[in-house]
Formats: sequence, C-alpha cells, structure tokens
Amino acid sequence: MRRVTLRSPRTPRTRRGQRRLVQAVMAGCVLALLPATWMYAVAGDRLRTAADVPRTGVAVVFGAGLWDGQPSPYLAHRLDAAAELYRAGRVEVVLVTGDNSRADYDEPEAMRVYLTRHGMPDGRIVSDYAGFDTWDSCVRAKKIFGVDEAVLISQGFHIRRAVALCRAAGVESYGVGVDAVHDATWYYGGAREILAAGKAALDVVFQSDPRFLGPREPGVDRALATAEATGG
Repeated sequence: MRRVTLRSPRTPRTRRGQRRLVQAVMAGCVLALLPATWMYAVAGDRLRTAADVPRTGVAVVFGAGLWDGQPSPYLAHRLDAAAELYRAGRVEVVLVTGDNSRADYDEPEAMRVYLTRHGMPDGRIVSDYAGFDTWDSCVRAKKIFGVDEAVLISQGFHIRRAVALCRAAGVESYGVGVDAVHDATWYYGGAREILAAGKAALDVVFQSDPRFLGPREPGVDRALATAEATGG
C-alpha cells in the first residue's frame, strides 16, 4: 500500500508573500467581525432596563430550552422579566415564541403555564409555536401576529441580535437584557453569538422566509383589545 504523507501549508518565503498573507488574515478577521459590528450599531441605543423601557403593548419572550418539560433557568429569568413588566404596566400582552416541532417538546406551552403561575392572565399571553430561531420569531411576530412595536426579552448575550433582527423584520423594538449567572451556558451563548451574527446578517440580506409561515393569527390583536376594554 502506498503511504500518503500530508504536508503542512507552506509559509511564504518572500517579504511580499508574507505581507500578503498577513493582509489576507486581517481582511478575514474584519469580514468575520462585520456582522457583530452591524448588530451592535443597530441595537446600541435600543437597550433598556425593566424600569426605563418605554410602555409598549407587546413583549416578546424568546424560547431558551426546557428541562424535564419546564422552562430552563435561562428561560425562567426571561419569563420573570416579562411578568414584572406586565405587573408594572409597561406591557399589556406577552407573545411567547419557541419550538414545538415535536409532540413531546412544547416551549410556548411551558412558557404560558409558567407565566400564569406567576400571576399573568391567560388571556394576555399569545403563543407562537413556530419560533424555531430568532429570525423566524421576528418575522412571524410581524407577518403572522401583526406586531409593529415590541419589547424583546432575552439574556444580554442574545438581546442585541434579537433587536437587530426584529427591526430588520419591521418590528420597532427595544431590548431588555436579563441577568444571568456566568456559567458554562453563558460562555457558550456568548461564543455562539459570534457565529450567529453571520447567519443573522445573511437572513437580513436575503430576507429568508421562516421555516413555517402560515396564515395571519389574531391572537395579539384580541389580547390588546381586551386590555383596552378593561382599562389595562
């Protein structure tokens, strides 16, 4: 059998070649960071705290996983912030958006149950069962649920991307970044955002369709009408 020898890439020997290699590496780094830079620029002045976020009809809570059918700690923190905003009169309706791609995994329903247990009326919660990723959730909030303006709730490492994508999808957005323990999940989420920023930029450029779109749903309009009729 013929033995195959793998050779390492050769480094340019001339100064001109080395200079070109360095320039190529630097250009690659700049291109890789452009999406993240765009994200920070778009969302920079749109981040608020629960205390100073503008009063808005709708809050959007993005799914963040279930543990044994219950919201993960990260998702629970997001839902706690949504319930706080509702109690403070900052929002009237909460749109919970997440993954229900299989019968035994239902993020929106778990989110709804959690919120009702923490004092939110069921009629003020609207579920989006096809929020498979942030872009899908933003596009569906606009096209399916008719949301024009919203407060978005997520962890700090994700909230800028959420605001940038929802604004690109036509939802005028403010973001509330909730606190999180700096554990392995937090560090993973932060590192993942570097790659996710690239996908986000592509979604915006090509205006990708969500995995599932479907017909218009009146849930948010009805919940807002109920809130208006009952005086908040």
